[in-house]
Amino acid sequence: MANTTFDTVLIANRGEIALRILRAARNLGLRTVAAYSDADRDLLHVKMADQAICIGAGPPSESYLDGQRLLRAAELTGAGAIHPGYGFLSESASFAQLVEDAGLAFVGPTAASIRLMGDKVSAKQAMLRAGVPCVPGSPEALSDDKKQIHALANACGYPLIIKASGGGGGRGMRIVRTSDQLDSAVSLTKEEAGRAFGNAEVYLEKFLEHPRHIEIQVLADAHGKVVWLGERDCSMQRRNQKVIEEAPAPGIDRNALRALGKRCVKACEMIGYRGAGTFEFLYEDGEFYFIEMNTRVQVEHPVTELVTGVDIVREQLRIAMGCELSFEQKDVRFRGHAIECRINAEDPFTFAPCPGKVERWVAPAGPGVRVDTHLYSGYSIPPYYDSLIAKCIVHAASREEAIARMSGALGEAVLTGVKSNIALHQTLLQNPGFVTGGTDIHHLERFLEEREGPAQRQTK
Repeated sequence: MANTTFDTVLIANRGEIALRILRAARNLGLRTVAAYSDADRDLLHVKMADQAICIGAGPPSESYLDGQRLLRAAELTGAGAIHPGYGFLSESASFAQLVEDAGLAFVGPTAASIRLMGDKVSAKQAMLRAGVPCVPGSPEALSDDKKQIHALANACGYPLIIKASGGGGGRGMRIVRTSDQLDSAVSLTKEEAGRAFGNAEVYLEKFLEHPRHIEIQVLADAHGKVVWLGERDCSMQRRNQKVIEEAPAPGIDRNALRALGKRCVKACEMIGYRGAGTFEFLYEDGEFYFIEMNTRVQVEHPVTELVTGVDIVREQLRIAMGCELSFEQKDVRFRGHAIECRINAEDPFTFAPCPGKVERWVAPAGPGVRVDTHLYSGYSIPPYYDSLIAKCIVHAASREEAIARMSGALGEAVLTGVKSNIALHQTLLQNPGFVTGGTDIHHLERFLEEREGPAQRQTK
């Protein structure tokens, strides 16, 4: 493990997660360095950090995705650690290796762990060895033998899905419903995977028609201690992108979830995992199926923090400093219910991005309301990055109270100058399916299609 005596952390990210990291670092008495792009010089964390350094132009390829620039920034500022946040280089094994080779602490897993879990085929094989349930499918990357591929597909059963081994974020996937679609689907997915991820390997799995998206949060230190922090339900999605998340997952047997959490702990122990991580599962007909592991902090980590009282980002930093986890599994207690709504700068129903100048921003507040954001009145949202501008998170004694609290909080929010999806969230909070709980991952897209109506769809 790299040097664990650092007193300065370089924040290699932007927006709300950069501000979140800064606050956690200050809580530990660490100095902070904001590595920012030219387009982000007016961000709050840049103004608040002990030191700030520009690493390039607005496009991510010229700043946040350039590992060498980040390493140079750490060297110039004396930072002994780099926190990648989420997105950008947070799950880049090559960047983690560069950081390790430079003698710095990477606030995350080892490069070896990222590499293992970043390839979905090797990750699935590791999970099977650890007894974690996986979706039925090919045991390894597909060969070029069409007869063998068809045999695997027939054994798996249609419909099935072709996935890129190095894919993520909802990309590199193609559903196949009949055997005559298989050859072209494999060929196209390989081509796309090679272009998008630099890895043309693909594999096939049984396609689940109506699953929920359930994930397990884990923390592991470098001393062999691993804990799991419950689950999150992230089924409210559009095009595989999460919109609303909550904890705990409504309507799932707690004993089954505890058994799953223990298997995830065992898997971390087997692969020598270190840091924060999330095991993602599809859940259908009472069964869990592993799909991937995210080797970083998740956008939706606040709902877990609110129901457990654990500061996940603080623990990330402590782990990177070589400390043991500050609590045991027996200390983890789940209290109440938490919901997170991702607020994006986009049209609430066409989802077109809406960068521009924020004229006025008033964040919701009050008991049980948390807003993670970098937004302020007068801030100009640049066009280069993800449209996420804020996360509104609420906590209450019950799910019903949490829904009511979120509805009230969103009603308090004031955002002018740019469009946002707040109106969509307000509509979804009243949707009978969401209110009941337990919707599948296609619920939001069905709702949007029904809302749009056949006449509008025909004009597209």
